[in-house]
Amino acid sequence: QLQASGGGLVRTRESLRLSCAGSRYSNYNIMGWYRQAPGKQRELVATIRVATSGSTNYADSVKGRFTISKSNARNTIYLQMNSLEPGDTAVYYCNAKFYTGAEHWGEGTLVTVSS
Repeated sequence: QLQASGGGLVRTRESLRLSCAGSRYSNYNIMGWYRQAPGKQRELVATIRVATSGSTNYADSVKGRFTISKSNARNTIYLQMNSLEPGDTAVYYCNAKFYTGAEHWGEGTLVTVSS
């Protein structure tokens, strides 16, 4: 249902862009990215309302560095990650929520930031 891509190994202060394509994009209300670092709980990174306004929400730790966006024509959301830090190292998961509250999760994509 959700196909994520774009992870990789980068150095501190470099950039990456993650993509997530949804086969049921037109049915989703909100899509976003979560991440899980080794030994830690999964946490929200950023969300975007795909159905209407495109309003966004970010974790404090990524504000000013990460930008979430969408392409309705491509049924895809993106996460542009700039000024990456070792603390951003995690598996990043795409998430999509229906109006009903049901949700889909994509397979994670690993982002590794070396110091």
